Amino acid sequence: MCTIRKYKLFSRQCRLTLSSPLPDKKWQLSKKRTPQQGQLEVSRPGADVDLKTPVLRISQLDALELDSALEQLVWTQFSQCFQNCRPGLLTPIEPELKALLRLLLWRFTLYSSSATVGQSLLSLCYHNTLSSSPRYRPLSRRQKLGLALLTVGPRWLQERSHSLLLCFGLSSGGLLSETDCGLLQQGLRSCLTVVSTIAQLASLINFLVFLRKGQHPVLAERIVGARAVFTKSNVVRDITYQYMNRELLWHGFAEFLIFLLPLMKTRSLKATVSAILFGRESVDGEGAAERQGVWKECGLCSEWPTMPHTVGCQHVFCYYCIKSHSIADACLTCPKCGAEAGQPVPVKLEVEMIGR
Repeated sequence: MCTIRKYKLFSRQCRLTLSSPLPDKKWQLSKKRTPQQGQLEVSRPGADVDLKTPVLRISQLDALELDSALEQLVWTQFSQCFQNCRPGLLTPIEPELKALLRLLLWRFTLYSSSATVGQSLLSLCYHNTLSSSPRYRPLSRRQKLGLALLTVGPRWLQERSHSLLLCFGLSSGGLLSETDCGLLQQGLRSCLTVVSTIAQLASLINFLVFLRKGQHPVLAERIVGARAVFTKSNVVRDITYQYMNRELLWHGFAEFLIFLLPLMKTRSLKATVSAILFGRESVDGEGAAERQGVWKECGLCSEWPTMPHTVGCQHVFCYYCIKSHSIADACLTCPKCGAEAGQPVPVKLEVEMIGR
């Protein structure tokens, strides 16, 4: 009997499961794919970008300073490669080389990651404000190219403007004077002046708007529609207490030295210290040979004396050295022996010609 009852219960359960509707296949697929879609959203680039938190003005300005410092560092390292070559070798093509280095930096920083080096160090990146999507959108290729042209082009044109004016004969020292220039050349010069003035005025207005609203510190960013945003949420500009103390102490010490050093007579102090340590040199006790050895170099520049003059002691100085120092300091003393300097008197040296 128990076996028959168990069999009846099992058959009822089987009927219920068979009669119940099967779950929708689409629902099963969506349920299976939901975790994968969540993983894709987390791993998607730009998912952590915070568009709501406004970027500090000082962070944007620091990013610009870091970018300019990097450009200067790259140019210094590049120019050091030619330090053993002929002087002035890079001068004729210096604007073109600087523009090329800026384009290389743009290619490996802004073009690949929509952020400059300074922005990457401060956890910033560019957001496409022309897009209507509420989510983060990186810059398009046109925006990146426009940002590069508006950044590199005006600098190159500013550095090359003098050479271009010389080529067209528009400069004041060119081949043609202003009276001989045609109407076209004068109009071109006026247009260049007006354009540069308008560009500087627009940059000034843009910076004032940036100080007001906190967006687009550079005019090129406003033109192409690029805005700096945080790459990570809850980014805080943290400055430690020890760092602030060190900066305050250093700035206070620097201001104290700037105030104190002009009040000190360094030459008199140096002469006094040398007299105490090495003793005063007497003029009467020296021979002619030692006197000639002393007179082989200027007491101020340590070079061969040009138009040698003396001020009352045994040492000799260049005329321009002693004259400029005596004009700057009325109570001038000899930096070698500490004697009070009188009026510069020319020295007559006997030069012995030795034939070979």
